[in-house]
Amino acid sequence: MLRLDDLNVFVRTADRGSLSAAARELEISPALASAALKRLETELKLRLFARTTRSLRLTEEGEHYLRHASEALRMLKEGHDALIQGKEILGGTLKISMPSDLGRNLVVGWLDEFQAQYPKVVLQLGISDRVSDMYRQPIDIAIRYGKQEDSSLVALPLAPENRRVLVASPEYLKQHGKLHSLDDLAQHNCLRFMLDDVIHDRWSFYSEQHAAPDVVHVRGNRTADDADVVRRWAVAGVGIAYKSRLDVSADIRAGRLQVLLPDALGEPTPLNMVCMHRAQITPTVLQLRDFLRAQCEKA
Repeated sequence: MLRLDDLNVFVRTADRGSLSAAARELEISPALASAALKRLETELKLRLFARTTRSLRLTEEGEHYLRHASEALRMLKEGHDALIQGKEILGGTLKISMPSDLGRNLVVGWLDEFQAQYPKVVLQLGISDRVSDMYRQPIDIAIRYGKQEDSSLVALPLAPENRRVLVASPEYLKQHGKLHSLDDLAQHNCLRFMLDDVIHDRWSFYSEQHAAPDVVHVRGNRTADDADVVRRWAVAGVGIAYKSRLDVSADIRAGRLQVLLPDALGEPTPLNMVCMHRAQITPTVLQLRDFLRAQCEKA
């Protein structure tokens, strides 16, 4: 089988008229260059150069083969350059799934900015709190909270330190009072999230003193299977919510919601960008990952 390196040595030697000059350009030893020529001649069953102690010239077969070898190397270089150029131009279609609250209130706006910078990117968004099945649905990337249980998927971290926080509106706190401990949650209306008909009514909190979390069983008069609805209820002042800090970051900054018991560490909810295999991690996906990670850090 012909080796590309051997062809390169042959063409360089023919162009320079010197094996040692070709070896210097290719940054290899003359011995390696000589071996490459001998290997090529053996493979082709041709004598490419007529050699003497003082000169090196192409044979008739060598002259004829040089045209083909030079053209082959040129075409390979053009193909490589075209591939690199194509990778540097960010574009293509990205089918992205994401959770409702984060998607509607943060990621959609962030993607507007990203697409303005890279107009060749085409976006197809799926916004739902149900975990998308990447094996059955036509999805390129899923933006997901939590630790990835499926080890066959590739996770690119966006906000690895994100946690849940207890939040309520100033109006709710004026009417019902502030929390002094986690035990006080039993006296408050807790706004709960439901997924696949399972109500998440056990909220976990961590402390530096204990490895195991404190789990609080909460009750309330409102439950929704849409995380954005739970956030809206909290902003409206009808109860206390236990939310990803990213989901409520804008509300906290604007004063619509306040963090309760900040010393009680909420459940870790790292945010990741997930794809099925590394072949999907294109330059566009990497640029999007870096962009979203920067936005999460500012949120």
